[in-house]
Amino acid sequence: MKKITLLAAVLLLAACGKNTDKIGEADTVFHLLGKNDRIEIEAFDDPDVKGVACYLSYAKKGGLKETVNLEEDTSYFSVSCAQTAPAIEYNEQTVAKPSKVFKRSASFAFKTMQIIRYYDSKRHTFSYMVYSDRVIEGSPKNSISAISCHSGVPADARRLLENRPNAKIVGSCVVEGAAA
Repeated sequence: MKKITLLAAVLLLAACGKNTDKIGEADTVFHLLGKNDRIEIEAFDDPDVKGVACYLSYAKKGGLKETVNLEEDTSYFSVSCAQTAPAIEYNEQTVAKPSKVFKRSASFAFKTMQIIRYYDSKRHTFSYMVYSDRVIEGSPKNSISAISCHSGVPADARRLLENRPNAKIVGSCVVEGAAA
């Protein structure tokens, strides 16, 4: 039973973070056998906030251990998020609570890297924090990125609010479910 549970956990972790696009990589350490150690860059769209994409860079160990999936990646990473559409659209009730928007295994079964989205309703700002944790202990290393509704070009209110009675414009954001 323990083997089945462990296998299910590994498969679940492997499935997380699949909605990413690999942007590039840079080799950092040469290995004669297997892939080199490297820094990889990936991008993903926030599933609940239309018009926001996050870019994640992280250290990836190579060598023979990576080939047989026994490596453990270091906890060095960075996240940067950007507005990628003319307007950012979201439902305020959906984003009110912190949400895990990205998760990836950083070792065979014991370490994960994840990104949690937080919403500051007072400032209409999203912050994205990346960190790693283990079954037993985590790492205090983290990185954060923030994106505000007030940092972009003001949205075209008339066009964006058509047929949306429960929406309002805040800077470059269309906020659903907000008191107009």
